Amino acid sequence: MTDVVGWREWVALPDLGLTALKCKVDTGAKNSALHAFEVEEFKKDNQSWVRFYIHIDEDDLSKVQTCEALIQDTREVTDSGGNVTERYFINTTLEIGSLKYVIPVSLTSRDTMAFKMLLGRTALRKAGLLVNPKKSFLQGKK
Repeated sequence: MTDVVGWREWVALPDLGLTALKCKVDTGAKNSALHAFEVEEFKKDNQSWVRFYIHIDEDDLSKVQTCEALIQDTREVTDSGGNVTERYFINTTLEIGSLKYVIPVSLTSRDTMAFKMLLGRTALRKAGLLVNPKKSFLQGKK
């Protein structure tokens, strides 16, 4: 049976220590994206890693989480406004309801966006999820 999600859902990214983020499910976006600022690349065990920060409370920007992840790729991404930027891509575990998937996520500034995370169609396809655009939070709250 295929699981169904709404146009927005609560998600967790436990590999990054993030327990509850409101996420926009966007079938128009190819890639998933996570808000990140002060992004810096560093070496760990001879591999390229990235350290970044994320606001964990959209109502209190003083609450910040430091995250680190192995870089999987760096590539150019065209945003909805037609702007091309180079972004880091990481793989991380996504928890949505009782479901768990490892998905690729790009790191970018989403300061001006309502949602700090965007779940794109590549991840939706990989997870086998269907989207009901009339509904929200079908998978419950973390």
